[in-house]
Amino acid sequence: MKHIGVIGASGLMGHGIARNLLAKGFALSLTVHRNTERVTDLLAAGAKQAASPAELGSCDAVVICVTGSPQVEETLLGPKGVLSQAKAGLIVIDTSTSEPESTRRLAALCAERGATLVDAPLARTPVEAELGKLNTMVGAEQAVFDKIRPVLAAYCENIFHVGGPSAGHVVKLLNNFIGQAICTATAEAFAVGALAGIEPQKLVDVVSAGAVNSGLFQAMAKTLGGDFTGLKFELDNARKDLRYYTHLAEMVKVPSLVGEAVHQSLVTASALGHGKEFVPALVKAQEKLTGAKIAPQ
Repeated sequence: MKHIGVIGASGLMGHGIARNLLAKGFALSLTVHRNTERVTDLLAAGAKQAASPAELGSCDAVVICVTGSPQVEETLLGPKGVLSQAKAGLIVIDTSTSEPESTRRLAALCAERGATLVDAPLARTPVEAELGKLNTMVGAEQAVFDKIRPVLAAYCENIFHVGGPSAGHVVKLLNNFIGQAICTATAEAFAVGALAGIEPQKLVDVVSAGAVNSGLFQAMAKTLGGDFTGLKFELDNARKDLRYYTHLAEMVKVPSLVGEAVHQSLVTASALGHGKEFVPALVKAQEKLTGAKIAPQ
């Protein structure tokens, strides 16, 4: 594992991944989605620009960091996709939040062409990406996991081998469901509290001193002071992740009453115009829905 390709280096998470791979001594090649502005520093530091994902097929491993399953599928299977020129033994590491069903299908297609697909989605934020301190949950056979661990360690602080192929994406969807449930419940509680005549900050004071407290709750609590950047994750991406989660629950025939409620809360916030904002904008959606005064105007 010496020469690594990166697809998505111009993104918030992908840039940090690429930067840390370079810093740890890997030879790096990358594709540029639209323009080179976001990767100028990477190219100046020695990364090589590839004209298409296909050109990365000669790498030892290719790290994909894009939005979700449709983008991963296009990146791998498109006319100029990675698999069109993949060398035997190539390992593809999908760090995106993708649907497990798609991951299993893509893994089979990769195997047919002598390549291996690993699902290694990420947790934490772009800040940790730049610092090389992301978390990752990896779905891979043990031998493959051992081989790619040094690559993952270049940009991750905590590496969890959670099972075989597709297990990483299953755990990631479960993790995101729990997180978005906390964010959605907090925004709703603020609205109910405000309309019931209490100051939401009083609720924050109580929760902060008890077992319900968490980093996500505190990120949502910042909205009471007008800060909606406590969780830098686009609401529309969260909506997509919850749709993947409810689809997974449906496939394994588990009723997902809470999951569907969280998903629809995100859909509603997006429909109200907050999709391109960060997740804490759920508070703004509650204000529109209920008339509650929560955040500073």
